[in-house]
Amino acid sequence: MIKKLVLVFIAITAMQSYGQEGTASPYSFYGIGSLKFKGTVENRSMGGISIYNDSIHVNLRNPASYAGKNLDILNNESRPVKFTVGGTYNSTTLKSESSKDNASSSTFDYLAISIPMGDFGFGFGLQPYTSVGYKLEAYNDDLISNRFRGEGGLNKAFLGFGYQVTEGLSIGIDFQYNFGNIQNSTIEYVYDSEGNPVQYQARENNRSDLSGLNINLGASYRIMLNEKLELISGLTYTPESNLSSQNQRAFSTITTNTSGAEFALNTITSDLGDLKDTELVLPSKITFGVGIGQPRKWFVGIESEYLKTSDFDNPLYSNGATYEDQSAIKLGGFYIPKYNSFSSYLSRVVYRAGLHFENTGLNIENESINEFGMSFGLGLPVGSFFSNANLGVEVGKRGTTNSNLIQENFVNFQLSLSLNDRWFSKRKFD
Repeated sequence: MIKKLVLVFIAITAMQSYGQEGTASPYSFYGIGSLKFKGTVENRSMGGISIYNDSIHVNLRNPASYAGKNLDILNNESRPVKFTVGGTYNSTTLKSESSKDNASSSTFDYLAISIPMGDFGFGFGLQPYTSVGYKLEAYNDDLISNRFRGEGGLNKAFLGFGYQVTEGLSIGIDFQYNFGNIQNSTIEYVYDSEGNPVQYQARENNRSDLSGLNINLGASYRIMLNEKLELISGLTYTPESNLSSQNQRAFSTITTNTSGAEFALNTITSDLGDLKDTELVLPSKITFGVGIGQPRKWFVGIESEYLKTSDFDNPLYSNGATYEDQSAIKLGGFYIPKYNSFSSYLSRVVYRAGLHFENTGLNIENESINEFGMSFGLGLPVGSFFSNANLGVEVGKRGTTNSNLIQENFVNFQLSLSLNDRWFSKRKFD
């Protein structure tokens, strides 16, 4: 037990040590940033599907997964306590019609624990939800006209409960507290009559501190169709909620050196009036999926997701984007040669694969920003009691080079630990 907790803290420290930029996407300029959390490494390695759940992995997308059947190996008395922690390293090639550049980012993705309590179960944890991280420059006749920078994002702390209604049906609810901040700055460069930048430039600085509550409802149903085949379906629904945004704006007189570093000489705080405290809408989301497979052998499923992002509005910023409803289709599954093999380690490895297509909900210059990705992963048994390390890689693209926009070709490398232990057991007397 103690050794497993030490492994979790070592993993967190390692993930933190290689950076916390979160994203390098120019599309994080819009809204409250790019959606960061898309499920555990196990989910993402199967195209992002969240319908499948079992007794040894935490499913953070559907709170119904906190409940479930007790294990035969534990005499049908309990299920294991499940810990999970995950992180991602992202490498992206940014491509326009005339040039391209490379960027990278890394982040801690989630930390969670799920604890069984008879027919009930509960879980809690922390996850970054959106991320902002961009450095953009606009040019006019080879002279820089504007520079945009941003950082921050939205995080979620959650507490969830699940209940096993019948042998095949479980339901659940997550209570989520959203918090974080977004900071950005804009410089509009001024030049003299000879085309040289003037000594002093003006910079606009903005900061929004965000907070708010929301819930996520889930249900999971599974039934054996015959002796080998099992049908599994899942449904989640997140109602619309509001984020409170406390906003600040200031203007600074700055100078820059030859390397582009900025030095503020004086700063004046702006009175935002009615825009000092605003509300943002977190859109409603519904997800439904269904799949079929053989328990502890293979599974394949398909899932659709729909977000009412057309309802999103940020009264503080007008950045040239419109929002349309977001939708996604995901397909994926896994294969285990022989989960209980004693002679072959590779036979106990979980092999995962999937793909997804997503309309991100952003529309810029009348171009919908879409994303396509393929993913692959391995679940490697480690230690005892079905603990495992999960490796994943995702290759895809987001955006387009049409209308002078940017296309992102990305590769995501993911790592998680899924550790299991038994806390509660009945005493036996001979």
